[in-house]
Amino acid sequence: MTLPDVLNPLSKIAGLLFIVPTLLVMGLSLTVAQIIQPLRNARLVTLALLANFVLVPFLAYLILRVIPLEQSLRIGLVVLATAAGAPFLPKLVQDAKGDTAFSVALTVLLMVVTIMVMPIVLPLLIPGAQVRAWDIAWPLIVLMLIPLSLGMLIKFRAPGAATRWPPVLNRISTIALLVYVVIGLGLNISNIRSLIGTGGILALLLFIIGTMLIGFLLGGRDPRMRSVMGLGTAQRNVATAILVTSQNFSTGNTVSYVLVGAIILLIILLPTARLIGARQVAAAKSQGTGSAD
Repeated sequence: MTLPDVLNPLSKIAGLLFIVPTLLVMGLSLTVAQIIQPLRNARLVTLALLANFVLVPFLAYLILRVIPLEQSLRIGLVVLATAAGAPFLPKLVQDAKGDTAFSVALTVLLMVVTIMVMPIVLPLLIPGAQVRAWDIAWPLIVLMLIPLSLGMLIKFRAPGAATRWPPVLNRISTIALLVYVVIGLGLNISNIRSLIGTGGILALLLFIIGTMLIGFLLGGRDPRMRSVMGLGTAQRNVATAILVTSQNFSTGNTVSYVLVGAIILLIILLPTARLIGARQVAAAKSQGTGSAD
């Protein structure tokens, strides 16, 4: 048994132990009304859909026009550009001190639209791709909707448990995230090295920074909403992207490229979210001091 044979299952377990507790905590802290409320803002919902399903794919198109990637890497970037609604977003928004309810609502919205749009759009952008909606939907339902719904049910039925469990669940998800990142870097170090000189890493960096800027620019004036839009547009649904590429583009470097993209996303967005959160706290303290004076 090789080291990757041991680390790959550990990586999957760590991913589950990160995503499921995160969504459970969201469910334990929110009600259905709180999740639905942000979706009543038609302007914000329209801008979120525009950002994720029009501007992000167009950005990927522009990057591929400028950077001549080989075909398997081009496919990987296109798949990432069409996969929105990542379960990881609520955790990022939590660190950024953003609007948690909006982050959950946006994730659910983008997930549902991804399920409907991806099977139609991908075959048009990538000849030969065959994507079934259910193949995209079932892991998202299991990993996101069920834990979220369970958390909300516990909050409704047992409010006392809903207040006791989040600290433990948050600790589990944080440790699992650290393990996931470390293992991911270890497993993909050779893939990262192989991309040096191909333009692949540069394309990913431009894509991540560009998508984040798109979200922030369309996020409005409210900093808590703007952080959700910026982080939510940049954080692609890597789980869906890996599922689609492994089923349709298993030859070449497409799957490896998506995995490398997932690691780079974490490396960029985690500290960015925490920096935004620190600024939010500092701004709140400053306003509090000013009002006190």
